[in-house]
Amino acid sequence: MDETEFWELVDTTREAAEGDPEEQADLLVARLVRLDPESVIDFARHFESRYNRAYRWDLWGAAWVLLDGCSDDAFDFFRCWLIGQGREVFEGALHDPDALADLLDDDFDEEVDGDGEELGYAADEAYEQLTGSVAPDLAIAPAPAEPEGTPLDLEDERLLASRYPQLWDRFRE
Repeated sequence: MDETEFWELVDTTREAAEGDPEEQADLLVARLVRLDPESVIDFARHFESRYNRAYRWDLWGAAWVLLDGCSDDAFDFFRCWLIGQGREVFEGALHDPDALADLLDDDFDEEVDGDGEELGYAADEAYEQLTGSVAPDLAIAPAPAEPEGTPLDLEDERLLASRYPQLWDRFRE
C-alpha cells in the first residue's frame, strides 16, 4: 500500500462516516479486512509514522486551544483524529497548527471531534480479524520520548492566544 492508497482509505471512510470518528474507525476496519494482511500492516505503518510525526509541542498547543484543554491521552487521541481528517488537514496542521482554524469545518464540536482513539486501533483489529493473531512489530522508529519542538506552558492562556490567534478567535472567544 502506498501513501496515496493510505489517504484514499482515510478519506473515503471519513466521508462515508460523515465525519463521525467512531463510525469512521468501524468503516476502516471493514475496508481493511478486505485486504491481505501485509497491506493492513502497510496501512498501520503509514498511520503510525504520521502519528509519530504529529508528536509536537506546537500541535499539542493547537489541540489544547481546540479542545479547551488536552491531557497526554487526549493528545494521543487527537493525533489519531487528525490523521482521520485526511492529508490536507493533517499536512496543513503540521505546516501551521494555527491554520486548523481555516482547515476545519464549521461544525467542529469539541465533544465529538478531536478524539479518534478508535482510529488508532483499526489496523490492529483488522489484522487480528484476518489472521487470528496480533499484528507484528511495524519495524519503524518509535515516537520520541518527548514531543518535538520547544515546550509550551499549556496553562498560559495569553501565550496560547498569541501563538494561535486564529484558533483562539474561532474556538475560545
